[in-house]
Amino acid sequence: MAGLTHFDETGQAHMVDVSGKPVTARVATAEGWIKMAQETLDIIQEGRADKGDVLGVARLAGIMGAKRTSDLIPLCHPLPITRVAVDLTPDDSLPGIRISATVKTSGQTGVEMEALTAVNTAALTVYDMAKAVDRAMEIGGIRVTLKDGGKSGRYEAE
Repeated sequence: MAGLTHFDETGQAHMVDVSGKPVTARVATAEGWIKMAQETLDIIQEGRADKGDVLGVARLAGIMGAKRTSDLIPLCHPLPITRVAVDLTPDDSLPGIRISATVKTSGQTGVEMEALTAVNTAALTVYDMAKAVDRAMEIGGIRVTLKDGGKSGRYEAE
C-alpha cells in the first residue's frame, strides 16, 4: 500500500495523523458540470422551475456540502473552513451548468475533498430540483483544478 496514506502498514484503513504537520494556509478549487436539455436550462435560467431558484439553492447546497464533508467521507478530518465559494454558470454549449467551488482553510491538511464535495452537492441539487422536467441530466467532469498549501505545494490542472 505504498503511497496510499489512508492505509496502515498492515493494509487497514485509518485516519492519517496530521498532528505533526504545521498549520498553513490552504486552498482548493474543483469543477464539474451538469448537462441537460436546452429546454431545462431555459427553465432554470428564466426562473420557471416549480421548486424555485435552482441556482441559488444549489449554491447554498454546495456550501453546506463542503462544510459537511467529514460527515460524508469516512477518513476526512473535520476542518475549520474559512471560505467556501460556489459558482454555477449556465453554458448553452453543453447545454447545462458549469460548477466551480473554492474552499479555504488554515490547517494541517488540505481542502480538496471539501471542494469536490461542494461541486457534487451543487450538481445533485440541480438534478433534484429539475428532475421533474428532465430525468436524463448527466453529471460529470468533476475534478480538482487547484490545490495549494502544505508540504506537497501547488497543483494546477492543465
